[in-house]
Amino acid sequence: MTTRIKKQTFITLILLAALLTLSIACSTENQTKEESGTPGATSKDLQIISLDGSSTVFPVTEAVAEEYYIKTKGEIPVTVGVSGTGGGMKKFCRGETHISNASRPQKEKERVLCEEGGFTSVELPVAIDGITVVVNQDNDFVTCMTVEQLNTIWDPSSEGNITMWNQVDPTWPAEKMELYGPGQDSGTFDYFTETVNGESQASRGDFTASEDDNVLVTGVSGDKYALAYFGYAYYSENASKLKAIKIVNDQGDCVAPEAAAINSGVYNPLSRPLFIYVRGDVAGVEPVKSFVEFYLSPTGRDLVGEAGYVAYPDEVYELALGRLQNVNTELLWGGASPKSGGVLERLKNNQ
Repeated sequence: MTTRIKKQTFITLILLAALLTLSIACSTENQTKEESGTPGATSKDLQIISLDGSSTVFPVTEAVAEEYYIKTKGEIPVTVGVSGTGGGMKKFCRGETHISNASRPQKEKERVLCEEGGFTSVELPVAIDGITVVVNQDNDFVTCMTVEQLNTIWDPSSEGNITMWNQVDPTWPAEKMELYGPGQDSGTFDYFTETVNGESQASRGDFTASEDDNVLVTGVSGDKYALAYFGYAYYSENASKLKAIKIVNDQGDCVAPEAAAINSGVYNPLSRPLFIYVRGDVAGVEPVKSFVEFYLSPTGRDLVGEAGYVAYPDEVYELALGRLQNVNTELLWGGASPKSGGVLERLKNNQ
């Protein structure tokens, strides 16, 4: 499998980032915005496409952006930044970006923030991920973990109290755990803490946090007694130096984070959909419209697999395309955290 995980955009427009932000903000102020999300901008207003947000969705979006840039022969520059799902949503709702990458649904407070900014959002599922719990390759004592064991490690009450591996399982060594995980702006952090600890954002704080998943990979690969969690693509890219832990699912089976298990939902409860959000006021405006159509095209679906994630069946992308073309700004989950299943049914019921 070919993966494309880099923390820089392929078109090297980093030096223009500040100018780009100012340009988009000024352009947004001049655009006519309607509460329904009907496009008020014109193509001449959009000289560049700007995306930001989730580090988990970044590999897919970067791959799509690269191919789109090639397809358009460089006529339409695309920038892809990484600031975490929450950080990206803040920029998105301020009108600083056109599209936001998200590894969990837009929250109600974010929806309100965007509406206060003058627009609503088109929510589009683009891939399936399995949050992967990893340890060092030399870790020879952990192969499978329960959600309860993960809770023992990551619960807020564990801070300063659960520090040794043998406190989680007495058969494991009396060695200090070194923990790594996403920061609080991360959608992966939101989803993991809600699933494992029962409340979004509820976590111990004495761990090394970063919105850059490569930092987490480096930390775990360099410490025999380290543990982390992040998106499947980053494990897939670094499988030679990390060990993925199987998770006990709702049937009591130890299941590895593999594409087939993630796709079927057998790898639960850590399988989840990934999203992009498109500003309703530019969803029907070129070149944003063409870019998102390309994202949802067969080429885009192939790139999902190349990036290390699992693509949906074709019907999901066809229905998502219909949402884009209709500028349908009804949120599929209403801000709740969905599991991997049920996406097709929700799309059918919300066209």
